[in-house]
Amino acid sequence: MKGFTLLEIMIALAIMAGTLLTLLGAFNHHLAIVGRDREETVALLLARGKLEELEMAPVETLQPQEGSFAPERPDLAWKLVISPTAITGLRQLTVTVFWDDKKKSLSLDHYR
Repeated sequence: MKGFTLLEIMIALAIMAGTLLTLLGAFNHHLAIVGRDREETVALLLARGKLEELEMAPVETLQPQEGSFAPERPDLAWKLVISPTAITGLRQLTVTVFWDDKKKSLSLDHYR
């Protein structure tokens, strides 16, 4: 007799279903990673831009401040914190970018 039995077909379908579910899970996981990396890259670029903007101002006039990136990116906000360091005349500028209702953040430090 030629052909496959019903049992062989059912086993082959079970193996294919398991493989397909594994691949779909891995694909979904990697899509989440790509989305997170995209958010962090945007936040990093905006933080760098804000630090470059702050470098133009004299360090004596800088004050802690915060704001948003509206109108281009109203869903992201930023905050500047200025801290003294152990070296006289040197300050630590920390720009933090927040997104996802301030649940996620990324900070960059700059010394001036």
